[in-house]
Amino acid sequence: MAEKFVIPMESNPDVLNKFLAKIGVSEDFKLIDVYGLESDTLDFLPKPIVAFILLFPCSSNYENHRKEEDEELKANPSKAPEGLFYMKQFLHNACCTIALFHAVLNNTNTIELKDGALKNFYEKAKDLSPEERGHLLEGDQDIIKIHQSLAVEGQTEAPSAEENVLFHFVALTNVGDNLMELDGRKNFPINHGKTSTETFVNDAAAVCKKFMRRDEKELRFTVIALAASGEQ
Repeated sequence: MAEKFVIPMESNPDVLNKFLAKIGVSEDFKLIDVYGLESDTLDFLPKPIVAFILLFPCSSNYENHRKEEDEELKANPSKAPEGLFYMKQFLHNACCTIALFHAVLNNTNTIELKDGALKNFYEKAKDLSPEERGHLLEGDQDIIKIHQSLAVEGQTEAPSAEENVLFHFVALTNVGDNLMELDGRKNFPINHGKTSTETFVNDAAAVCKKFMRRDEKELRFTVIALAASGEQ
């Protein structure tokens, strides 16, 4: 079967909020830039925040860590929290879309899904395996069409769909008071330990800092948060 590609998205809240609106996510929650990961900066973010989306370079340090982590989890798999929505990535360059799905679909008790492409996808996907969910996205022309139309709206020139993109998005969110890292390229969801509604922002920031410490000379990290839009 031929590999399928989409144009990669950039970490631009304006564009990504348009994407969420077009697929049917309530505008009560919006993506916003996170300009710093220290407590005094995080305190100024609107609350509640239900997810962080981290964009990072796929360095050799990161890839080595990913392989080591995968071997550890194969030997000692952790139990996924009840109700976790996790999907694998098979559609190339769709990591941003999948990170957004992970952020929204693990918070459907808080975020309303309107009639539209994401609600339709979720109804089909919720009882499937992570692999089946990933393959379902490959064939979802409604979502792919919306993705492609907005991927060209960023501030930088969009690379072609087949171009090798050396950056990756992951989602961090609270599932059953567990801080989960959800990455469709990994074989398992990653549990970073206990969290809570009150501590999630600082706990997620600490995980982002771990990514940054693995590549201390690298500056190309971006964090955005999915936050309530009504309270500023």
